[in-house]
Amino acid sequence: MKGFKTYFSAAFAATAIMVSVQAVAKEPAGYYDRAEGLNKGRLLEALEEIVGDHDQLTYKNLWELFKESDVKDNGKIWDMYSTSNFTPGKDQAGNVNSQIGVNYNREHSMPKSWFHDEDPMYTDGFHLYPTDSRVNSQRSNYPFGECDGGTRLPDANGVHALGKVGTSTYSGYKGKVFEPDDLYKGDFARTYFYMAAAYNSRIEDWDSDQLGGTSYPCFSSWSVKMFMEWHRLDPVSEKELDRNEVIYEWQGNRNPFIDHPEMAEYVWGDMMDEGWVPGGSSSVEEVGADMEWNVYTTTDGELIVTVTEPCLVVVYTIDGQRAYSDEVDGCETIVLERGVYIVVCGTDARKVIVK
Repeated sequence: MKGFKTYFSAAFAATAIMVSVQAVAKEPAGYYDRAEGLNKGRLLEALEEIVGDHDQLTYKNLWELFKESDVKDNGKIWDMYSTSNFTPGKDQAGNVNSQIGVNYNREHSMPKSWFHDEDPMYTDGFHLYPTDSRVNSQRSNYPFGECDGGTRLPDANGVHALGKVGTSTYSGYKGKVFEPDDLYKGDFARTYFYMAAAYNSRIEDWDSDQLGGTSYPCFSSWSVKMFMEWHRLDPVSEKELDRNEVIYEWQGNRNPFIDHPEMAEYVWGDMMDEGWVPGGSSSVEEVGADMEWNVYTTTDGELIVTVTEPCLVVVYTIDGQRAYSDEVDGCETIVLERGVYIVVCGTDARKVIVK
């Protein structure tokens, strides 16, 4: 996790980006109504009712889907396993090449052997991605995880592999894992969250060290912790938003954790004891455009937050853990241990150091 935290901590706070993303979610009005007020397993059950029933694609359909769902602005395939610039359709193949950068195929990001090759999981576009065939083969059916060191495939054809295989160094698991590059860890976490929701009544029968053999929390304890870290530190991107809309057109369902990233907190995170409501659980009215706020630290190690109108203020540690959450009206003094924090007010976020 070391490199991942370093990569993202200077860029943005997860929650701040989550709030801004929610403003552009395009789900139909009332789409998630039956999920409101629920948490933990009950929330997953409701989400299965909402997104589980969808139009099933054929395996051949996926090639055509990828031409819309996974193409960069330059017209090339968006590959999360390599820096390749594959041409849609032309460079697709079912076979595995001996080098990276030659062709792409259809990657079950949740390996098909886990769910016994059954439908409709086998062709669900939300967890299938176009990826370099050689890296896809290296990934095999290993769980996602983190490993210090590990084996990254050698560069070839002017292409760099994204992701590596090695022995897990994440607390709680010692098996072999595939670690995707930091840039896409949140994407894969939300993909797995979707699978837990869309197939909630079936996931307890699937087989993997990544899974817990239950309909809730669905994943092994170490996986829950790791995926929540990935989700918080790598927020929803424009790539995911666009892909969500394309697959909605093809399958007729959506990924709830892209539309409403905060949902994950009500299932596996800091808000598990509260019922989900769109945009979060705060009753504070939306922050006005003219509101001003500031945050600074004192020589005594206190954090001072000032606002010109009531605002929900949330403070996160640099690794995404919630350290404080409350409505601030005027001025608030927050006592924290020494460290680096992200302070979120409305849709704005600032990094501070408490000495």
